[in-house]
Amino acid sequence: MSASIQRYLYVVVREQETFVDRRYRVNWSQTEFCDEIDEIQNPIAREGLRMFDVRRPIELTTFSDIPAGTGLGSSSAFSVGLINALHALHGDRVTKHTLASEAVALELEVLQRQMGKQDHFASAYGSFNVFTFREDETVTVEPVHFDQEVVEELDRSLMLFYMGTQRDASRVLAVQSEVTADRKDVLTAMRDMVDPMVEILSGRGQVADIGPLLHESWQLKRSVTSLISNDSIDTAYRRAIEAGALGGKLSGAGGGGFLMFVVPPARQPDVVAALDDMPWIRPGFDTSGSRITYYEPGRVE
Repeated sequence: MSASIQRYLYVVVREQETFVDRRYRVNWSQTEFCDEIDEIQNPIAREGLRMFDVRRPIELTTFSDIPAGTGLGSSSAFSVGLINALHALHGDRVTKHTLASEAVALELEVLQRQMGKQDHFASAYGSFNVFTFREDETVTVEPVHFDQEVVEELDRSLMLFYMGTQRDASRVLAVQSEVTADRKDVLTAMRDMVDPMVEILSGRGQVADIGPLLHESWQLKRSVTSLISNDSIDTAYRRAIEAGALGGKLSGAGGGGFLMFVVPPARQPDVVAALDDMPWIRPGFDTSGSRITYYEPGRVE
């Protein structure tokens, strides 16, 4: 079960005049000026432009609300947003399932990255959904019919604390992939938490019960491999629980990023004090997924 939050990665694709010095300008953590797609260093930008066979002069810029490598799916959001923008550049409108599937193909098949598909589908769809990943590689999406008051209460109870660490998740995910066959009991137990979570969000349970569910899922997740957690993460988690958090988990593959907790509003000052060396955000829930926010075709003739 997935929920998307109101922290965004933005992708701007802009046609340039034919007489610019270089055909491609790509702005990310650095600025690249290239004449050939093969020269582009950013792998997602390079393979996305190749996928759409973009030969006209283009400026591509990306910027984000959240640092990359912090477990909140930034690379998947970039892939989905770029594909959405490039479809729009061609005047095409496609389904969210197509956006997610093409982003998966870009990262998993073309770039051969060790990762799952869940972040691509979460970025494309937004809101609350149950994703089912089948053996034949198809994905089904079922929206959660949530109770608005429950979601608002959950929003008031969620806190994300930034550990100040950025990491490449590929090593953690590669190890997880290697041990998956031996840990199916753990993965099955985590999967079986989906229905209880859906019941709570649908109004047939208490928001406070989400805390213990997250706590149990985190204990299961961290048992998969020692790379998922570390002393720093474990210490911060314990401090938050002792201060009044009902439960939580580390977002993303592991090793760093954001710790998410369910905390009753009355105990939130205590948790903030206990983790006073860590900045925090209240995430808010997104209900729309990837979308075009500005569209101006034919600006360059």
